[in-house]
Amino acid sequence: MSFTFAIIGRPNVGKSTLFNRLVGQKLALVDDEPGVTRDRREGQGRLGDLEFTIIDTAGLDEGAKGSLTARMQEQTEIAIALADALMFVIDARAGLTPNDRAFADFARRANKPVVLVANKSEGRHGELGAMESYALGLGDPIQISAEHAEGLSDLYDALRVLMPEPVEEREEFDDDDVIESDEDLATRPIRVAIVGRPNAGKSTLINHLLGEERLLTSPEAGTTRDSISVEINWQGRDFRVFDTAGLRRRSRIEEKLEKLSVADALRAIRFAEVVVLMMDSQNRFEEQDLRIADLIEREGRALVIAVNKWDLMERKGNLISALRVDVDHLLPQVKGAPVVAVSGLMGEGIDRLMTAIQEAYAVWNRRVPTAALNRWFEQAVDANPPPAVSGRRLKLNYITQAKARPPSFILFCSRADAVPKSYLRYLVNSLREFFELPGTPVRISLREKENPFAHKRKRPS
Repeated sequence: MSFTFAIIGRPNVGKSTLFNRLVGQKLALVDDEPGVTRDRREGQGRLGDLEFTIIDTAGLDEGAKGSLTARMQEQTEIAIALADALMFVIDARAGLTPNDRAFADFARRANKPVVLVANKSEGRHGELGAMESYALGLGDPIQISAEHAEGLSDLYDALRVLMPEPVEEREEFDDDDVIESDEDLATRPIRVAIVGRPNAGKSTLINHLLGEERLLTSPEAGTTRDSISVEINWQGRDFRVFDTAGLRRRSRIEEKLEKLSVADALRAIRFAEVVVLMMDSQNRFEEQDLRIADLIEREGRALVIAVNKWDLMERKGNLISALRVDVDHLLPQVKGAPVVAVSGLMGEGIDRLMTAIQEAYAVWNRRVPTAALNRWFEQAVDANPPPAVSGRRLKLNYITQAKARPPSFILFCSRADAVPKSYLRYLVNSLREFFELPGTPVRISLREKENPFAHKRKRPS
């Protein structure tokens, strides 16, 4: 089992910057504003030949019982309980503060090995602040600059002493060289992003799936900032689920931090395989919901629509059917997308939602046999031939599937630039209906068939 370090300290000392440095990518949001990190975030860290699990935490701070600040500290306490050792980070440029001293006592009471990290130690002021940290009684400070990657060799030495044994080097390989079989697709975790407008209940739903208060929730919109991934096993199937910040209209986003949160949510969509768009049952199908659904389609991800807070709705027998009609009318580009009524708070509809995610994932990965594809193509063209353009007939030769994830096809034809978009929409809708590809994006690209006589010179008259 991987050795685990938890990064702790007061707000704005550079914990998330150090986390990003150790995992080798910008997973955690970083900003000068204190308190950016709220939920705990896990990642696989690496320093030299050392490999370990690392947990980024919210800044230790005092808050009234039940407040958001107090619940953030509860998440930090859980991270400390899960960790094998702690990295206690201070800001060397700011020097010791009363909060540093108070939380150093808190770290000692955890009864776990502590590595004292004096971050931002570059320059003379950083050197003086690092010297002050001896007063904490946590041993020699490791002077680093997480932002500029200075002092990491000293940090390596400190971590190496704590880890039980050297980790064997693993063989490096390129993901592009791996061809996934059907068995691989059936066993590896499905990557799912939960997105929607602020306060749609995304974190509440994920907490119910986990069976614990893993993610912070609040009636106040905008509680979630980072895109936090959690591992879920549902009835024997593994999922990696990403909670994301609420997506508002671009014109309403003014603060820099919210822009960073939205960018993080958009990255989660691009990384996901299935995206669950959560809507509030009381305010469903607003313009922003439709914009988010269109973004998911353009990114080529499988879509599942979850109408949350269903426990607040008056029971109507035909309401779900009406919702499906609305989806097909308002989102024709993902016609047939599954619609599931859920209550993240009460746990209603969770089984149906997880089933819909797996079915959408299967459709997204589907490949159509070439023979069946061209039989459909012949019937579709005979039923509705392409229109003549500028008095010239368009010739459509044949079609083949280029790839799945999402299903993508190449149509060989003459005069590719002249094929009307309306005719392509007809082919996509027919293809979706004939081969049962509901809700998933379907791509058809045009390619002109090579003229076998193009290389021959015209004979002189």
